[in-house]
Amino acid sequence: MLRRTVDRVAADARAASFRTRSIKKDAKLQGLRLVVSMTDLTTLEGKDSPGKVRGLCRKAVDPAPGIEGVPSVAAVCVYPNHVALAKQAVAGSGVQVASVATAFPSGQAPLDLRLEEVRRVVADGTDEVDMVISRGALLAGRTQQVAEEIRATKEACGSAHLKVILETGELETYDLVRRASDLAMEAGADFIKTSTGKVAPAATMGVTLVMLEAIRDHHRATGVRIGMKPAGGIKSAKEALHYLVMVKETLGDAWLSPSLFRFGASSLLNDVLIQLRRLDTGVYAAHYDVSKE
Repeated sequence: MLRRTVDRVAADARAASFRTRSIKKDAKLQGLRLVVSMTDLTTLEGKDSPGKVRGLCRKAVDPAPGIEGVPSVAAVCVYPNHVALAKQAVAGSGVQVASVATAFPSGQAPLDLRLEEVRRVVADGTDEVDMVISRGALLAGRTQQVAEEIRATKEACGSAHLKVILETGELETYDLVRRASDLAMEAGADFIKTSTGKVAPAATMGVTLVMLEAIRDHHRATGVRIGMKPAGGIKSAKEALHYLVMVKETLGDAWLSPSLFRFGASSLLNDVLIQLRRLDTGVYAAHYDVSKE
């Protein structure tokens, strides 16, 4: 694997430039609808219950009752114990079910146990598996171990798509983020994902740009399109639109699709819905007028 050096100052400056783009009303409306369609609506808390998961699924299928033209989200993302319930709750809607696995969020479990967890969620019907890599192994230079674990997880996924979480907040440098991105794609990832949402910093525009450029170079070299998912820390509709601009200008229109780009979000969707309601009615809803799940 060719190691690439990333100029952090230049990458951050380039990422910041996407915040300067002006997005007018019609484009903003289309962009906000696209953000909804790209959202992985997520609940990953110790207090998650069947009732909360059912509520999340209802919101995923119909995020904005009464507002015309708002699509369902791309997926609901839940813990393994809730996969079967979520699958039943979104049946027939087109909403996918994603499950974290491989001892999320730490990844600190023996590989056989992590793979068994993957096989279990696949048996329960998950469409997508969000795995975490062994960051300790990567930081220690054991890249072959990390690659082999990703390949084994991909095999355990069967027909389910594999999202590989790098946990970029723990990788310390953009060089290592780039190296981890390349490694994950070469090992079989369908998506690469920034974060678990449990470590700060989570997704940033600079880190996401580094990963998007890795995807671009992988596509140029192989012809294979890999998806991207920034997760954690993206809270406003305005910021999400900046991410879409970055995707378009780095990878092109093909990636402006839920099949190749997702937002890992919990609070983001509500701000997007508030903005859509303002465009529809001319007035802002209060945050407490939008359901939390």
